[in-house]
Amino acid sequence: MKNIIAITILLLAGLSAAGQTKDLKRNQFADFSASIGKSAGTVALSYVHNWRTGKKKKFELGIGGRFTSYIGQNRYYRTAPAIITSGKTGPLVFFEQDIVANIDTVLINHPQVNLLNLTFNFGYHFNAKWYAGFNIDVIGFSFGADKAGRFINGSSGQLTKASIANFNALLTSDNDYGSLNSELFGKYQFNKKWGVKAGLQFLFTEYKTNTKVQTYPRLNDRFRNKVPAFVGGVSYNF
Repeated sequence: MKNIIAITILLLAGLSAAGQTKDLKRNQFADFSASIGKSAGTVALSYVHNWRTGKKKKFELGIGGRFTSYIGQNRYYRTAPAIITSGKTGPLVFFEQDIVANIDTVLINHPQVNLLNLTFNFGYHFNAKWYAGFNIDVIGFSFGADKAGRFINGSSGQLTKASIANFNALLTSDNDYGSLNSELFGKYQFNKKWGVKAGLQFLFTEYKTNTKVQTYPRLNDRFRNKVPAFVGGVSYNF
């Protein structure tokens, strides 16, 4: 764990060193974010490299990297695959209602998931002080310890073991795989280097049971927990 964090920090530092020239065509910054909610919390370290666009260079798009660490207590992980939750796949499942009879859950008492993902970023500069942004994880990997859980199907259940889904991919709604983080936020710049941010975070994490404990309407071992929360943090511009 400590080695992973150290490697991440060195990577971010290297990326920043590669782009020390400041101009209106680019916006490079790192930020630290944290959220604390009922029975769940996260910390995240991000690096962002955006390219400013438009006549006045107010809009920007770019990529980055983010390390997120999540911890929770008594979290219910529900059936994950879209083909089960809505009976369909493809991007339009975002608009489909869940089929309640198809949803089972796994209760994990102390989930803890670490995720390192590539991000897509969008931002808008209102002026030199105020900025709004959106970011979302696209692809990466997750790691953490296996956990004991309880599979729940209606009034019945059974004990099970669960491990973190290691591969993460943004594929639209319940088509997504693994663990992904996203933020919608506003930021205030105190000066050219330092700013503070606040907004909304939407994080979901995924565990896989060691056997396919769900049997209806098809066999399944993937279960997901979704956590909306308020988020705050600090940022440093390069």
